[in-house]
Amino acid sequence: MSLLITSAAITITIASAIYWYINRHKPIKHILSELRYTIDMQGAGAGGLIDDWVSVWINKIELPDASNKIAVITGGARGIGTEVVRGLLKANMTVIMGVRNPNSVEKFIETMENGKRIRAFPLDLLSLESVKKFADSVLKEFPEIHLLVNNAGIMFGDYKLTKDGFETQLAVNHLSHFYLTHLLLPALKRSGRMEEPSRVVNVSSCAHFPGKIYFDDINMKEHYDTTAAYAQSKLAQLMTARHINKLLEDKDCPVKCYSVHPGIVDTDLFEKTNFSSLPWLRRMLFKTPEKGAVSILYACFNKDILAKGGLYISNCKEGFSNRFSKNEKHQEKLFQLSCDLVGIQEQNFGRN
Repeated sequence: MSLLITSAAITITIASAIYWYINRHKPIKHILSELRYTIDMQGAGAGGLIDDWVSVWINKIELPDASNKIAVITGGARGIGTEVVRGLLKANMTVIMGVRNPNSVEKFIETMENGKRIRAFPLDLLSLESVKKFADSVLKEFPEIHLLVNNAGIMFGDYKLTKDGFETQLAVNHLSHFYLTHLLLPALKRSGRMEEPSRVVNVSSCAHFPGKIYFDDINMKEHYDTTAAYAQSKLAQLMTARHINKLLEDKDCPVKCYSVHPGIVDTDLFEKTNFSSLPWLRRMLFKTPEKGAVSILYACFNKDILAKGGLYISNCKEGFSNRFSKNEKHQEKLFQLSCDLVGIQEQNFGRN
């Protein structure tokens, strides 16, 4: 055991030295911050893998008959989203997909059971204007919505700002979904009942665990670490699900909000990581997209969680979330900042 510990310590020391040498042009505080995020993210991923393996027997969902109900999902043309769409269709829902190119969904429809229940509208989550147009198109045809799945996401990459001035991961993973929730909430309220509320499901990640919200530099202009930015965006999804759910419960609105970690899933999100060159290892260790969709569908349909609005779910049970996410003052501050960034007043959130 002592030999194993010594070997691990030597390996970490060598890796840290190499990391410092490569990044020696950066201030030491930035190097240490990046190193911490790298190590913590690996730990979060390892913990997620272990949870997937030990929870395999409980990660299951029985789909109900949800005929005559409407679901909206961002993305869905690939990866986990495709399997979520498949599950929603098997539950006999009408599924509205927000995708960049709606024409690309035509062949996709032919491969799905109940595929004719799919409608696709253009949506680019890098643009708030596109989000608004998407919401307007949806509401024009579907004034009542029963389920919103904020699924689409990006992971890692170089520092870029959207035309709205937001860091791209923050924009796609959090702010655009936050804005879409605001725009579609009136339709969700109309269809919900206290005994059977509508639902909002944010697809977050265990990668939130090392994260915090950089309230004073939300776009990370001072120093950009793509790992920290991803963690921040996924943490924001978790925190806003909790805070919006509390706001709705305080007003007795028939809508519940949840956030979900789908598991460590073999999708193209890993194309900008070291796993991109190890597809065989991903297939061996990671969940398939079909299994990754299960916890999301659980959040969409399970009735036992109706009394647990705001819940963070992993493998069809309550997941472990970090301390920062549970701080209600942080949740409220993030909500206020998000409203300000997308240009809405707090008191008007979710109103026509």
